Amino acid sequence: MDTTSPQNDAPAPPADAASPPPSARRRALLMLCGVFLGLAAIWGAYWFFVSRWQEYTDDAYVGGHVVQITPQVSGTVKAVLVEDTDAVASGDTLIELDAADSQVALEQAEAALAQAVREVRALYVNNRTLRAQITARQTEVDRLTLDLSRRLAIAKSGAVAEEEIDHTREALKAAQANLIQARAQLAANRALTDRADGSPNVSTVAAHPLVLQAAARFEAAYLDRSRAKIVAPVAGQVVKRAVQVGQKVSAGVPLMAVVPLERLWVDANFKEVQLRKMRLGQPVTLTADLHGQSVRYRGRVAGFAAGTGSAFALLPAQNATGNWIKIVQRVPVKIELEAEDLKAHPLRIGLSMRVTVDLHDHDGVRLTPVATADAALDATPNVLPARHASDEALDAARARIREIIRQHDIHDKTP
Repeated sequence: MDTTSPQNDAPAPPADAASPPPSARRRALLMLCGVFLGLAAIWGAYWFFVSRWQEYTDDAYVGGHVVQITPQVSGTVKAVLVEDTDAVASGDTLIELDAADSQVALEQAEAALAQAVREVRALYVNNRTLRAQITARQTEVDRLTLDLSRRLAIAKSGAVAEEEIDHTREALKAAQANLIQARAQLAANRALTDRADGSPNVSTVAAHPLVLQAAARFEAAYLDRSRAKIVAPVAGQVVKRAVQVGQKVSAGVPLMAVVPLERLWVDANFKEVQLRKMRLGQPVTLTADLHGQSVRYRGRVAGFAAGTGSAFALLPAQNATGNWIKIVQRVPVKIELEAEDLKAHPLRIGLSMRVTVDLHDHDGVRLTPVATADAALDATPNVLPARHASDEALDAARARIREIIRQHDIHDKTP
């Protein structure tokens, strides 16, 4: 009888041939740890030498001035000489208004000025006339005084009647009254011609208040006439045209706009935690989606906004509520671009930009320094040229005023 157990005859389970030996597994784990440690070391070195000295954002957009073109006088549009996207230079005529009404007003102002010159000239002439009257009446008073004294001397002899003496006395009183009246008339006339300090005959026709008032009205009418042509205050590109020929426009209503593309900047919205090391004047590198990563712009930090974007929003956030959730705020930072880069690769308002600020130079200030009025005026480009259309029109008006005064003031020197 075979007493052998069937379990003893069963074969032993095979060993797992796929499992690696302990030494190979250990080497794989060490290699994986080495890769992670190497990546961490590379990232740490990059952060230490590069990343911690830079702040980056892609929440940045090109900004610029939009110069509104508005008429200074009311009128009917006679011609529109530009279209949207047209490039214009400073001083180019954009719109022409019908100048018939302003021309009539100018002619009326010219006639009023000529009349004022003649009236003032007559005042100076009256001074001589009134002085002559005073001399004549003074002579009459002296003559009557002498006659009265003679008659009184011989009155006792009976050669002169008492009635004749009374008539002479009354005539003397009338002559004295006429003399006082003539002197008052001269004083009143000299009040219209002499200077305030009482110096006689030192004021000229051109400096008389009546003439100055008429001249000011002429200047205003001349300027209104010249403003029938609306010119571009700056060089740039025409946008937002909203005027048509034949349209009746009023003063101050926007008709179109001009964008000076050579004065663009970038508004970069950085998180509040990114502003710790930012200072004015730090160099900036920028790229635009329009031109791609190959085109780089140079710039510098020009200023920080006075508040976050949400603080100046149309509907500011109301955080004093029970469901408040902290949200990281962003602060607009103004980046000025290099003029050469902007000229070589033009941009447009509203384009997206990528901004990287170099933080190595941290000796600058955070707040924009307060400049004096004169320094701000010299530094800002947002001023009209030293000589523009209104100044030229005003100079022409004053030259015409001098010509009108010369034509109607017969004598250059007052008496």
